[in-house]
Amino acid sequence: CIIENVWWDDVCEDALSIKGGSASSVSKIIGGGARYADDKVIQQNGLGKVIIDGFYAEDVSKLYRSCGTCGPKAREVSVSNVLVVNPTNAVVTVNKNWGDKATLSNIWVKSSKASVKVCQWSQGNANGEPSIIGQGPSGDLCKYSASDVHINQDIKQAKQTSPEDPKQTSPNPDDEYTSQTDITPAPKAKSSKTTAPKATTPTVTKASKTKSSKTKTPATAPPKKTKAPKTKAPATNPPKKTKAPKTKAPSQEQQDVEQQD
Repeated sequence: CIIENVWWDDVCEDALSIKGGSASSVSKIIGGGARYADDKVIQQNGLGKVIIDGFYAEDVSKLYRSCGTCGPKAREVSVSNVLVVNPTNAVVTVNKNWGDKATLSNIWVKSSKASVKVCQWSQGNANGEPSIIGQGPSGDLCKYSASDVHINQDIKQAKQTSPEDPKQTSPNPDDEYTSQTDITPAPKAKSSKTTAPKATTPTVTKASKTKSSKTKTPATAPPKKTKAPKTKAPATNPPKKTKAPKTKAPSQEQQDVEQQD
């Protein structure tokens, strides 16, 4: 059963009663809203699971009530993305002794009261009226955390959650579109910036290579040229040539003297 975008302007005993079904039955209330309910808005008498998502309630006693007089039958409810204005009793009421389960996420409440009962549990009584025995998070009975509930906060900061997985949050479609448009141009700008340096890189490296080669050749060439002539200049042959005539000259003079004598 799916009820979508249905509005109850002035509720009598309850706006919607869910009856019959089996443990595998699923009833969905998507969107819509109700106001001026002296008691509950959605009453679950039958079996199975009830999913309430994107609902608005104003001046009501309770948004959801698991029947407290219908006998020991476990019921389950999932409530997400709802705004409840001025709840006089609680947002959700379930039966602890009959094994009910309630999961809540992204619950927004506007109230003039200092404290608000988000999820309360009762002692079911098939032979009389049920009695309230507690409220607040409690395992699978009332499953939610402090971050799932927003009391008297700015509704503009609300982000939609998935009723199938309450712990996963996803922004509004407009936010998703904005984030995608912001992300896609960024890589384009980065890619253009990276290609520009590639074009200039070869010119820079060539300039550095020519400069380095010019500085290396003058530095190494002069020492070799200057050292070579310095080592060749002090030759050892001239002293040998001078010594040779000196030894020959006395021998000729001696011969002349001998001839004169």
